[in-house]
Amino acid sequence: MAFLRSDEIEAPSRIDHGGTGTPHYGGGDGDGEAGEPYPDHYQDLRRYRLFVFLIFIGVLIFFTALSSAYIIRRGGGHTDWQTGAYIRDWQPLKLPPILWINTLLLVLSSCTLEVARRNLIRLAAIAPAVAVPGVKRERKRSAPWLAITLVLGFGFLAGQYFAWEQLQSSGVFIASNPSSSFFYILTGAHAAHLTGGIIALLYAAGLAFFSTKLEREVVVVDVTGWYWHFMGLLWIYIYLLLRFAQ
Repeated sequence: MAFLRSDEIEAPSRIDHGGTGTPHYGGGDGDGEAGEPYPDHYQDLRRYRLFVFLIFIGVLIFFTALSSAYIIRRGGGHTDWQTGAYIRDWQPLKLPPILWINTLLLVLSSCTLEVARRNLIRLAAIAPAVAVPGVKRERKRSAPWLAITLVLGFGFLAGQYFAWEQLQSSGVFIASNPSSSFFYILTGAHAAHLTGGIIALLYAAGLAFFSTKLEREVVVVDVTGWYWHFMGLLWIYIYLLLRFAQ
């Protein structure tokens, strides 16, 4: 899926020179200072994206450590002190089938959130033009797409809970085997990180339904979108690891 980069959402076209020779740019409700080459929300967008990318680095380090421990422990075992034999105690775990459905829900939620994000970025880019008399205003369509994303996100978390319930009903608990321990740890850690994305989505949806400040909504939905897409890719990696590295 192709995403818009920062250089694809540069400031809107010049609309006024103010008699000074310096171009001014519209910023929706006038957040930009006179004479600034970009409205404030474009600067905020860059700063918050940088912050989110730093979060990505920390999350990657954490899950890389878990993945390494998973691979090492899978090939490990222990020595029986009575016989001296080396025993491999790793038992492959049969994954709950509902994980396929959960993966599909998360991929769909990433698509719906991207639709909302692109709609808002486009509205912010053409904001100065729609202020000109006779120019048709494009309708904001982010709210329903954000609502759908929330439903799919909660559906994913509910599906993960059902997956844990299926394992426990089969007698597979976190302490049953090293493989089951890593399953609960990896999926639980991902669900905890995704919950942070759910909270951000709730805030973004609140802005979409009740706020009139487009610039703030653009920034919140954009950074939330990048975080959500990252969580989706991370889950696909975790699922493939659990599926093929048993």
